[in-house]
Amino acid sequence: MVDAETTRNSTEAPDIISMTGVSFAWPGERSFRLTIDDFALKQGTRTLLLGPSGSGKSTLLSLLCGITQPDRGTIELLGTDLTTLSSAARDRFRANHIGIIFQMFNLLPYGSALDNVLLPLSFAAGRRDRVRKAGAEDQEAKRLLAALGIEGELLSGGTAQLSVGQQQRVAAARALIGAPEIIVADEPTSALDTAREDAFLNLLFDQIDAASSTLIMVSHDESLAPRFDQALNLTDLIAKEVPAA
Repeated sequence: MVDAETTRNSTEAPDIISMTGVSFAWPGERSFRLTIDDFALKQGTRTLLLGPSGSGKSTLLSLLCGITQPDRGTIELLGTDLTTLSSAARDRFRANHIGIIFQMFNLLPYGSALDNVLLPLSFAAGRRDRVRKAGAEDQEAKRLLAALGIEGELLSGGTAQLSVGQQQRVAAARALIGAPEIIVADEPTSALDTAREDAFLNLLFDQIDAASSTLIMVSHDESLAPRFDQALNLTDLIAKEVPAA
């Protein structure tokens, strides 16, 4: 486990995420079982989850986001136990409370940057209402994109024409719009060099702090640890059992 000094957040902040007695196994004779006895994150913190390929990072994110249901245990986000919700209810909860930055970005290639950022508001009434209280939806999307370095003619063209770094920033703005309480980032800097990685994290952290969101980011790069309030190694956090052949 790698620990970074926490400087911005009180230890008295409430837990925003809690996993207790969680166990999950993918179907198949040679699949592994992921078990997490106790895991909690404080509101407003930045957490880096480290681990090599195949260590279970994507499975853990899938469980945290309610995409995958555990075989047993409880997963509470914002005081709601996701394991008690129907699939449709979990989808609504995720849309309203979790912004996801996918490793491959998952943008609509022929949609504009603005179209992509506004897309979550079509499915998340809570995030849409928060945006509308502050002003027009288009204005908030443009504000986020500008803060992340996407403006002018970059707003209107298809995202397939943007560079990898620009696409990454559009994906971040899409996750941030409507100020979801939790931001999940899956290896978002894996395609960037060190300078661009550092610049992207600076922009991302600025916007997350402005929204008072909690960040969970997974990576294999331990050099990022000092940028976060805490860095946890998945090999310490979880137990992975591989059935004998």
